[in-house]
Amino acid sequence: MTFGVEQVEKWIITFNDKIQENKEYLTELDQAIGDGDHGLNMARGFQETVNKITSVNYDDLGSLFKDVGMTLIAKVGGASGPLYGTAFMKASLALKDKKKADVKELVEALAASLDGLKTRGKAQVGDKTMIDVWEPVIEFLTNSETIQPKELSVLSKEKMEYTKELEAKKGRAAYLGKRSIGHIDPGAASSYLLFVSLAEVFTGGELSS
Repeated sequence: MTFGVEQVEKWIITFNDKIQENKEYLTELDQAIGDGDHGLNMARGFQETVNKITSVNYDDLGSLFKDVGMTLIAKVGGASGPLYGTAFMKASLALKDKKKADVKELVEALAASLDGLKTRGKAQVGDKTMIDVWEPVIEFLTNSETIQPKELSVLSKEKMEYTKELEAKKGRAAYLGKRSIGHIDPGAASSYLLFVSLAEVFTGGELSS
């Protein structure tokens, strides 16, 4: 399967739907260990993003990803906007002028996103952040010949849930020290929703968990 403008738009729309459905849950997670605004910020920012990309006819993936990234940076508050915005901006550079991407090109773009996230957030696996979902997912995709939707969904959920066991080393949650253990990281939770949305684009329907 190739990934074109239609598939990217479906991915972002599906992700936005999941963010809206889970807005209160993401907020509750963030109230426990963060600023308490992750759900609301993400819901507002991704709705604005969907409004933007559905009002434009894109000829290539790079310009679509760029608009997603720029809208997120402009519209999402807190740490989430710059981080998710950076992820999509880095992918836009990797996919510049491409009308379609094969699996290898898509995964390379997401790997560039991960590099951008790590540079921007100064986080690594084990710090109890979105990187704890992103890095193992990108590693899995890099080592796969094809996108395996069910495995992608299961892995991203497993890595999100594992953040409950970790002590936060970055962001507001780090101030809690050991008290951050026992809570799922909100950025890891929204990242899970991002990757399960991608998996659903590849299956053409909702995945059962």
